[in-house]
Amino acid sequence: MHRNKPNCIFLAADQLRYDVLGLGFTPNIDELMRDSVCFSNAYCASPLCVPARGALFTGTWPGVNGSLINGWVPEEKPYSKVKPGFDNLYDAMERLDMECIHSGKQHLFVEGTPLEERPETKTKWLTTEQTYRTFLKQQGKRMPGGPEFRTCVPQLADGVHTMVSSFSNPRTGCYEEGCDYYFDGYFTNEALKALDEYQGEKPLFLSMMYLAPHPPFDVPEPWYSRVSPEEVKLPENVGRWYPHQSPLQKYNLTGYIGNPYSMEEWGESWRTYLGLVSLLDDCVGKIVGKLKEKGLYDDSVILFLSDHGEMLGSHRLFQKMCMYEESVKTPLSIHLPGGLGKGTVREELVSHIDVFPTLCEIYGLPVSEKVNGGSLMPLITGRGSWQEHPVYIQYDGNASRGNIQRCAVWKGYKYIVDIFKDECFYELYDLAADRQETENLLFTQELSDREKYWGIAAELDGLLRGHMREIQDYLSVREPDFPEFVRNYSH
Repeated sequence: MHRNKPNCIFLAADQLRYDVLGLGFTPNIDELMRDSVCFSNAYCASPLCVPARGALFTGTWPGVNGSLINGWVPEEKPYSKVKPGFDNLYDAMERLDMECIHSGKQHLFVEGTPLEERPETKTKWLTTEQTYRTFLKQQGKRMPGGPEFRTCVPQLADGVHTMVSSFSNPRTGCYEEGCDYYFDGYFTNEALKALDEYQGEKPLFLSMMYLAPHPPFDVPEPWYSRVSPEEVKLPENVGRWYPHQSPLQKYNLTGYIGNPYSMEEWGESWRTYLGLVSLLDDCVGKIVGKLKEKGLYDDSVILFLSDHGEMLGSHRLFQKMCMYEESVKTPLSIHLPGGLGKGTVREELVSHIDVFPTLCEIYGLPVSEKVNGGSLMPLITGRGSWQEHPVYIQYDGNASRGNIQRCAVWKGYKYIVDIFKDECFYELYDLAADRQETENLLFTQELSDREKYWGIAAELDGLLRGHMREIQDYLSVREPDFPEFVRNYSH
């Protein structure tokens, strides 16, 4: 450790379900989490790659920083970028005079020059998705995936015009080129080379952004065959469409792509997904092993998390982009020097926006008044005060703005507002009693219970509206009339 400044290792998976850890497929990640403080009720701020990272790396809500969608549609691209004036983790680590290294995908988009292209950057940008494409072309290897791994989907542009785009589907295959040419094999190999060259003159900041287990499920051996069909135990909500889940999901690519698959097909998708999870685990194990080999592990702050989850057939949906637990609940662990908090599990509600201010406290960095999250250190050390607060999540569309959702999680309940054009659908779930979110409590049969749950939903709706006013959300949603809503959707 240098001048009382620990190394910072940031390990992020992409589209990792929280419930696949600890099942025997992730021994390296499980061991790291046993050496860490784990947060068992951590949520992303948006169930989509770019806005999830915008919130994670700035400690601000998507509706505050401006990064709302992935922005693959050119005219909608401005809505994918963090606005000027927001601090981010990369800039913060550079100010600390760390040796800063990034390997993996780079989906923190900012207005102006991309972070990796700024002439003044002090970060070594080893890889991005573009350097990966160049590498494959030089090596004469094909990109994982292809047309059979994608499905054409209708989507709205600017919430008005329908267009057709293609997105990853649950189909599976074996990537014959091998792990060294697979996304995460390449990203990990480049990071290992950099760690071998690291001389330790400055404390290290390594941002390791994996793609796994994000589709396409075109996976190299031995991971493609690592999990047998007999090892796959599908959650009960896979392949099931529940009577009072939002029908508006059918307009979203989650429902459009996820609807036609049989249980046998979902079993194969799960088998391959778990193999990809195992590949991720092996890559994490190589990085952690190298840290230990170089004597860096014990003196490092090591974060492990996922940007969001993956439905993988739960609720008959695919990918993320919705507010169910499989999409928005994420693993989060923090390993600290000296074994501080090792092996403890905190059950308080926390959000990804709490990660950046936590690192700011650890490293003695000032926190901008624009930061919405709070440091998790009081939960880790038992010193100072932590005020538990509702978690808010928003989704505004994928490549463009169109399908919109807002969500509040508080006191064991989750309240969801799903919007498509002028239609709103509401959902309320008791997360303690119904973690798989099978019963929308707004439709409970017993009238006295129904009125109770309408009251809980109204309370959460008020909190959500207050949050939307506070962040000056562009969205305006009419106040719900739950009795009328239930009458309209009870057929």
